[in-house]
Amino acid sequence: MKLYMKYVFLLLKSQMQYMSSFIMMVISQFFTPFALLAGIYFLFERFGSIGGYSMFEVFLCYSIIGMCFSIATCFARGFDVFANMIRTGSFDRILVRPRSTVLQILGGNLDLKRVGHFIHSILLLVIAIMQAPIDWSITKGIVLFNMIVSGTLIFSAVYLLQATAAFWTTEALEVANIFTHGIKEHASYPLDIFPKWITVFFTFIIPFGTVNYLPLEFILDRTEGSPLIYLLIPFAGGLFILPCLMFWQFGIKKYTSTGS
Repeated sequence: MKLYMKYVFLLLKSQMQYMSSFIMMVISQFFTPFALLAGIYFLFERFGSIGGYSMFEVFLCYSIIGMCFSIATCFARGFDVFANMIRTGSFDRILVRPRSTVLQILGGNLDLKRVGHFIHSILLLVIAIMQAPIDWSITKGIVLFNMIVSGTLIFSAVYLLQATAAFWTTEALEVANIFTHGIKEHASYPLDIFPKWITVFFTFIIPFGTVNYLPLEFILDRTEGSPLIYLLIPFAGGLFILPCLMFWQFGIKKYTSTGS
């Protein structure tokens, strides 16, 4: 952790060298999601509700996923651009260093401009909490926090899978965007408004259902059951990162340098 914090400090210092540019990019990241948000707003203006969910209930789901995505893209940015390291041969330098490859890649590339998207999501979350008809409690607050942690781990795991594929493909596959940006768009809505096979896929394959569906139903008082179950469900989804890390280690064993 001490080494990682040194990485963060150095990257933050380098990005602050061009303060005006950094601030403009943060502002851009803050306002860009409003286009999609406006689309959701006009959709509810036309139909009133979607699958029985009100606008602010969907905004709650949208903001949680937005926070997870912005945190993951900020801190796991190195895996998103990992294919460049394979193509240029710079990954070979990481392999000869006596530190974890995951730690080095995480610390080697941070996209701190994503703080703009994060602030946007926090603002929307506050509005949704204030406007949605939810009887809040300490338990629901903890469940909400667990959803954010778990969602961040799942997005990071997806980026890790995308990076691992580069060991065999060298170039990043565009289809991987389906499982990053595409997943974000689907996960921004409660899963049960989609066809059943999508709900199954995002519950048992890539477990976003443990973030934007099952615990969300508990927060909205749409289901019954022990609160303990819904406290633990998000962490069950977060465990998705473990097989992804195992796949990463398998990819390293099969890696052969490009000779660049």
